[in-house]
Amino acid sequence: MTSLFKQLATVAALVTLCAAAHAQVDKPVRILVGFPPGGSADQAARLVGERMATELKQPVLVENKPGAGGRIAPELLKNAPPDGSTLLVTPVVVPVLAPLVFSKLQYNPQTDFAPVAPIANFQFGLSVNAKHPAKTIPEVLRWMQANPAQANFGSPAPGSLPHFFGVMLSKGAGVDLVHVPFNGGAPLMNALLGDQVSTGIDTLVDQIEMHRGGKTRILATSGATRSPLLPDVPTFTESGLKGVEGTGWLGMYAPAKVPAATLKQLNAALNNALAAPELRERFARMGLEVTGGTAEDLSAHMKRDTDRWAPVVKASGFKAD
Repeated sequence: MTSLFKQLATVAALVTLCAAAHAQVDKPVRILVGFPPGGSADQAARLVGERMATELKQPVLVENKPGAGGRIAPELLKNAPPDGSTLLVTPVVVPVLAPLVFSKLQYNPQTDFAPVAPIANFQFGLSVNAKHPAKTIPEVLRWMQANPAQANFGSPAPGSLPHFFGVMLSKGAGVDLVHVPFNGGAPLMNALLGDQVSTGIDTLVDQIEMHRGGKTRILATSGATRSPLLPDVPTFTESGLKGVEGTGWLGMYAPAKVPAATLKQLNAALNNALAAPELRERFARMGLEVTGGTAEDLSAHMKRDTDRWAPVVKASGFKAD
């Protein structure tokens, strides 16, 4: 009898192994993006999707589902079949910031998503009008202290990471900065050019053309190290503001309960795509610093940034609903 049980256990184990080995993506794949075409998340999804199609030997299509601050796409991911045929490429706002600012969400990133891998990081910067007298962060802070009625910063949206980075800056610098939200990066930069705000905080890619054109001046960048886009511009830490640091990122997710073998296949396909020199060059031009890595790396990013931004969001008093 014992021998029979052993034989049955062996057969069961073999069946399980065979099932896992065949839990691979075997149908066309769609990558959901919760933002309009043309943005960094959309472009990144299309670039990695094109190369992942070759790795997976399946067509890969990007579907834009804009609206609700990026929250429509993750709701669709949550309800998608857990077979690896539906993925999500999203910035940090969806898995980290949204749970901090919305009391009611239709998804839980901890239980409804399966991390595939991080894709890339991106930095923020603080800009002033090129006519502004300040040329460094210490200078602009002294100017704000001397002109408290103009001590403000603009961001592309309320509840965005640039908004909360401004809150972090305000606290770290010990200067009471008023937040002025806009509806997008372009209106923010126009307001900066028109002296409607004293400073602007946004992603580097949304500020760099004005900076290079001599219309604005980026005084500092938000990463732990200088941005490859602007190697001559110091970080906030280098500018004397220790702890004023934070970056955005893009990550890829699958629905929860996707088989481990499928996740492994998707992770390998994504990392191979990110290793291509042509893709890395395209990302660099977009202001994206390629990361790649494991599913565990993406989970660690989520925990680290939840711990980083939760006290900042609380200090801001901002709630989206």
